[in-house]
Amino acid sequence: MPAPKPQKASTFRLSKVVGFTITTQPEKAKAFYSKTLGFRFVKDDGFALVFDAHGTMLRISKLKQFTPAQFTVLGWEVEDIEAAVAELVRRGVVFERYPGMPQDTNAICTFPGEARVAWFKDPDGNVLSLSQHYR
Repeated sequence: MPAPKPQKASTFRLSKVVGFTITTQPEKAKAFYSKTLGFRFVKDDGFALVFDAHGTMLRISKLKQFTPAQFTVLGWEVEDIEAAVAELVRRGVVFERYPGMPQDTNAICTFPGEARVAWFKDPDGNVLSLSQHYR
């Protein structure tokens, strides 16, 4: 019986994550993601606004119409959620409140032993979040 052929090592590897969301208001989205959230605008390639979100590519696809999802589509981990929420409020962001969620006066929800999360929306109504995770 012949010896089995050695398995060739796979070179397949997933690399960096690319974030996607949608806008029907490109100029408002550009201002929000660059000025309010502080991401570097890279280009408008005709199909999407492209941002450098601190090393992660974020593509805001341009559509004529869409219905925003009612759940978080993008989120960012922060070291100090109270400070991050306060800074975004200073920049004009309004944080969401959800019935039945144990949110404090700053709209931060604390999940037992897991994380603290605060939700907000972009100009198109996409739900975004900040989270601080316990490790």
